[in-house]
Amino acid sequence: MIRLEKRPQPSTLWTALTPVLAVLLTMIVGGIMFAALGKPPLEAIRTIFWDPLFHPQFASYSRPQLLVKAGPLILIAIGLSVGFRAGIWNIGAEGQYIMGAVIGAAVGLAFYPSDSVLLFPLMVVAGALGGWLWAMIPALLKTRFGTNEILVSLMLVYVAENILASASSSWLRNPEGQGFPGSRNFKQWPAVFNDELIANTGMHWGVVAAFIAVIGAYVLMARHIQGFNIRLTGEAPRAARFSGVNPVRIVLLCLGVSGALAGMAGLFEVTGPAGQISIDFGSGYGFTAIIVAFLGRLNPFGILLAGLLMALTYIGGELAQLMLGLPGASIQLFQGMLLFFLLATDVFTNYRIRFVGREVA
Repeated sequence: MIRLEKRPQPSTLWTALTPVLAVLLTMIVGGIMFAALGKPPLEAIRTIFWDPLFHPQFASYSRPQLLVKAGPLILIAIGLSVGFRAGIWNIGAEGQYIMGAVIGAAVGLAFYPSDSVLLFPLMVVAGALGGWLWAMIPALLKTRFGTNEILVSLMLVYVAENILASASSSWLRNPEGQGFPGSRNFKQWPAVFNDELIANTGMHWGVVAAFIAVIGAYVLMARHIQGFNIRLTGEAPRAARFSGVNPVRIVLLCLGVSGALAGMAGLFEVTGPAGQISIDFGSGYGFTAIIVAFLGRLNPFGILLAGLLMALTYIGGELAQLMLGLPGASIQLFQGMLLFFLLATDVFTNYRIRFVGREVA
């Protein structure tokens, strides 16, 4: 008989191995899935993970896109990881990402066509505030009425998507857009366009903010008393209460930080790569960032690497759709496998397998 036996303490070896095993298992099972779709599995895996970085025909375009895609994923995942470490499960970062973009864009468009250098920083603050306000709804409901933040934050994503559709087709619609939905194009407005800081690198202000967030999260969680309180709340809630940690303050802090960072990510995206508020602006970054946070072991520097890896699957997935005709849903499933296998292999961090004989009656 096979039995799972709880370890006295989590295994350091398995903690380090599980992300690597999850990636390898994803490649193997993903290859089987691609073969079932009638596509060459090895070529598909190579197209996703190798060609965007090293193929002479695609690398010059794909390498800068790596930072463009990774920026919002890292920024959102850092915010989520702070809450996850405290046992606060914000699943609605996609909604906060959308609301940050909508409110930040609305503030900028209110001053159109201003060329003030203060306008873009003001939009960044407005975007962070928009995400923060949207995250405060599940935070206040949890602290005042004991509601489940998972359900509330997730349901608010659909509310945010409807607000996005309304904004792009009515109150933020471009008056010079011939009636088509969508706001003015920020790429044609130099004062607020989030352009590359260094040509052909993909480095824009959103990527810079992501790197700052990584360092800030490390300092908070490893060097600050508030980080200790967050970790204590997640690992031993009763001990946290006895030590005087205010659970309401922790909930408000964690959801506020994750909402603000997700809102900033939305603002950097709408003023940069996306260029405008549109009905399909919500790209799923808020949900994918959950995978990034866990793949990075909720560690800021692990999240940095995981964000780059997940960005590579985005770019490679688009390339595989173009070159091999893979359906988009298969790429999304391939990305979801990462979280599935990570959670599956993560069992061995806290448990070991024991083979025991059958007991004789």
